[in-house]
Parts: sequence; structure tokens; C-alpha cells
Amino acid sequence: MMNAVCKVLLGVVCSFAFVSCQQGFDSDPPYKGYKMAPYTLKGLRFVPMNVEQALHYDAVGIASHYEADGARGAIGQRLYRHEYYAAHRTLPLPCVARVTNLENGLSCTVRVADRGPYIAGRLIDVSTSVAHKLRFHRNGLARVRIQVLSVGDGPYKRTL
Repeated sequence: MMNAVCKVLLGVVCSFAFVSCQQGFDSDPPYKGYKMAPYTLKGLRFVPMNVEQALHYDAVGIASHYEADGARGAIGQRLYRHEYYAAHRTLPLPCVARVTNLENGLSCTVRVADRGPYIAGRLIDVSTSVAHKLRFHRNGLARVRIQVLSVGDGPYKRTL
């Protein structure tokens, strides 16, 4: 009888330990739906586009690359060097886009989960992993085409 009680108590203690360990993970993003709120940086006001505008977004411009290894993006997601992520000033977050290097035709699908770049003349910042895949990591900059494939996550995800 005492042995059975000990087993039950041990099971309860292990269950609580397992649940408490899970709470440390970033399972739920700190946003609901899309992050589209206007924001101000260094005196400049940026107004993100709405979902419908973003779904039709197709633009050509200059891409640069950056490394945010372990840092949190604008929606609270941790960005790691091996991932294909990007930053854009006015796309709703998160969204998924195809980035194509117009010099060599290579393309890559990225998750836009951060804000930037804030250097004049640049349209998008991509992770260094993306820059390697598109073969512009040595030059630092490339002329690219950006096409949005989807906006949002889970039940909020929208595609054309």
C-alpha cells in the first residue's frame, strides 16, 4: 500500500516539474494577428501597409544583410543565424516573402519578423544565411525583387 502511494506522489511531482519546465519556452508570440501599428524611429514615422496591400506587394530594390543571432525581432521572435529571416520597414509582421537576387536569379523564401533597414536606399535586410544562399554576402548589397507570399501565422495566415 505504501509503495503505491509513493508511486502516485512521485508521478504528481514529476508532472509538476514537466509543466514548470515547459513554461520557459516561447510557445506563444506576444502579438495577436498581425503587427501593423505605426511607429516612430529617430523622428520618422512609419505606417505599415494593411494585409491586402501586403498580399499584392511586389517591389524591386536594394537588399543588405545583418546578423541578429539570438536577438528578438520586432514581434518578439528570436532570430538565429541559421534561419532565413528578414526585416522590412512597412510590411505587416509576420509575413513570408520570396526574395530574388536579380543579378543571378537565385531566390529564397524568408520570414519577415523584424523592422528595418533604416539606411536610405535600402528596401530589405536579410539574414546572413539568406545573403549566402543568394550569393551576395561578400558584396554586402544586391538588387532584389520581393514578393509577399503570405501574411500572418496560424489562424491569422492569409494568402492570395
